[in-house]
Amino acid sequence: MKNYFALLMFLFSSFAYAHGPVRQDTDETITINAPADKVWGIIKNFGDMSWLPPVKSTDVKGGNEKGAVRVLTLQDGGSITEEMKKYDEAKMSYAYKITDMSTAKTITHAGKEEKVPVVPVDNYSATITVEAQGANSTVHWKAGYYRAYTNNEPPEEMNEAAANAAIKGIFTTGLNNLKALAEK
Repeated sequence: MKNYFALLMFLFSSFAYAHGPVRQDTDETITINAPADKVWGIIKNFGDMSWLPPVKSTDVKGGNEKGAVRVLTLQDGGSITEEMKKYDEAKMSYAYKITDMSTAKTITHAGKEEKVPVVPVDNYSATITVEAQGANSTVHWKAGYYRAYTNNEPPEEMNEAAANAAIKGIFTTGLNNLKALAEK
């Protein structure tokens, strides 16, 4: 009986330690000294990502309809494919998810070749919303995702820290540029 209990404790501790990635969240908000309609006018077109500096060009099929797909070509040549999940003109909001990404580079990790995506995340979905605050507006951009490497012991390029830094960097750059464009 004592050995049985020791075996159960060992198995439990093994399962408790061996876990994969944990869902991550990035949630950024910015106040813009411009009316909400003006700010929404800059970002409301799912096929126009000219306000986001890392994006060189966008190709969209489906406009602002649920199921629309946009392919973002990045300044560095990479690409990201995103699908519109929800669009609400009245609430000045839309939700989307990443469905595919190109590879930024290939690394060797734990004796295997691993493809590092252009943004080191997996199962990414996000919402961006503009809210009126009197004569000003607030833009709220939030996302949920996992690190790109879904097995245990991820390489540095695809761990939670890399995923969080990448998304926070994109959000901060985008929101700051949106603010500059809207406040002109």
